[in-house]
Amino acid sequence: MPENLVIIGSGPAGWTAAIYAARSNMKPLLVTGQQPGGLLTTTSIVENYPGFPQGVDGNDLMAALQEQAKRFGTKVQYMSVVDQVDFSQRPFKITVDGEVIEAKTVVISTGAGHRHLGIPGEHEFENKGVTYCATCDGALPLFRDKPLVVVGGGDSACEEATYLTRFGSIVYLVHRRDTLRASKIMADRVLSNPKIKPVWNAAVEEVLGEKSVTGVRLKDTVTGESRILDCAGVFVAIGHVPNTQLFKGQIDLTEAGYVDLKAGSRTNIEGVFAAGDCADHVYRQAITAAGMGCAAAIDAERFLSRSTT
Repeated sequence: MPENLVIIGSGPAGWTAAIYAARSNMKPLLVTGQQPGGLLTTTSIVENYPGFPQGVDGNDLMAALQEQAKRFGTKVQYMSVVDQVDFSQRPFKITVDGEVIEAKTVVISTGAGHRHLGIPGEHEFENKGVTYCATCDGALPLFRDKPLVVVGGGDSACEEATYLTRFGSIVYLVHRRDTLRASKIMADRVLSNPKIKPVWNAAVEEVLGEKSVTGVRLKDTVTGESRILDCAGVFVAIGHVPNTQLFKGQIDLTEAGYVDLKAGSRTNIEGVFAAGDCADHVYRQAITAAGMGCAAAIDAERFLSRSTT
């Protein structure tokens, strides 16, 4: 018998979809992927998720959502990976670790990954001063009243730099060129902010530190000269990569690779829905992902109700 609903991915969107679907007696099956909990498990403290006035550890939050989903009857395939999908006909076919599973509906909640610099020290100091989300981590004590570095030159980097002026003593915006790629309004906002200092024609070559970040090694992209810039935090804002390669050719994707939603959580294939960072290139927050997961589960339940009447 085909599963009523298969949820691919186990971040806030996936677990929330499972909670709603399970409470609707859909008996959903969730495939976690190799990183159960998604990107949020790489965040040591989440201070902006509603209901946790003292903040909550990212792993603990995901564990709580998982427990809640299982309480209502969600079936879970742990550490399992979807190898391929076939949405060409119903029931849909999903190959998980070599085994084919049939599904009446599917929710794609595979999330997105941060684009990394790929330099020495970046991985070593992740959660010790290197981060990829100012909104998530900027207010942490580690960064308060300290010099901070934002890497990038687009709208995201400008937004991160502007946000961080609330907490850091000064924010260095490091960009490989001598002009920003951001929209004019965002660029003007950054360049007129006295707490933001652009560092032009510079590339971060190495993140430096001991127990936590103490600085970065910069290379001048014009002269090739190197120098050290002291800082307590490095916020990498060079874009995201949605985890959607698996679905290329199966559903419509945007040029940037995000799932192209048609209405609500619906994709161009009836019965296939998407939620979270794999479809959201604007907000990319845990709470918005959870909201999208809720919507996807409701849309899937309504689709099943219509198709069986």
